[in-house]
Order: sequence, then C-alpha cells, then structure tokens
Amino acid sequence: MSDCLFCKIIAGEIPSKKVYEDDLCYAFYDISPMAPTHFLVVPKAHFASAAEVTEENAPVVGHIYAVIAELAKEMGFSDGYRVVTNVGELAGQTVHHIHFHVLSGKQLGSFN
Repeated sequence: MSDCLFCKIIAGEIPSKKVYEDDLCYAFYDISPMAPTHFLVVPKAHFASAAEVTEENAPVVGHIYAVIAELAKEMGFSDGYRVVTNVGELAGQTVHHIHFHVLSGKQLGSFN
C-alpha cells in the first residue's frame, strides 16, 4: 500500500533501526518507546489489523510470534515481556498495518 507508513519502512523509503528481517516480517525499534526495550514486528504483507487475519495469512502471524520468542531469547528478556496489537482506532491503532509491539526491560503493569 503506497501511503502506508510501515510499508514505506519495510521498503527502506523511511529509515528505521532494524532489529530483525526475513522474507515474511520486519522488526524495528519504536520511535517513542514505552519501555526500555520496545520494538515492533510487522508482516511484509499488508493487512490492516488482527481483524483481517484469515486462514491464508494466519501462518504469518504464527511466524511473527515464533520470531518474537527467538528475539526475546537472543536479546535476554525471555523471562518477561509483553506483546500487544491494537485493532482499530478505539483501541489506539494509529497505523493501519498489523503490527505487534514487544515491550520489556521494566515491570509492566497488569490489566486487572
């Protein structure tokens, strides 16, 4: 999608601090981190949110979670981290390309 911020980052049109890349996904540090470790993982294929996950693109989401688990081990925070994806503006989604926030490095508050 030509006007998508994350598609432009994936294409190298907008600079980012890369964490990881393979054929299916791209990970980069958040420009406004909410934790000492805060990066995003996005699929290279564009779809707007988790509301658009289908049987066809679900394997990409599974792959992303496997990448996150491996990065957590490699980066030394596999003992505790949070993965968040927002769906729609009411949930705080500002870029309509599915993405997963990975946060660690401090005590994260609970949701209860």
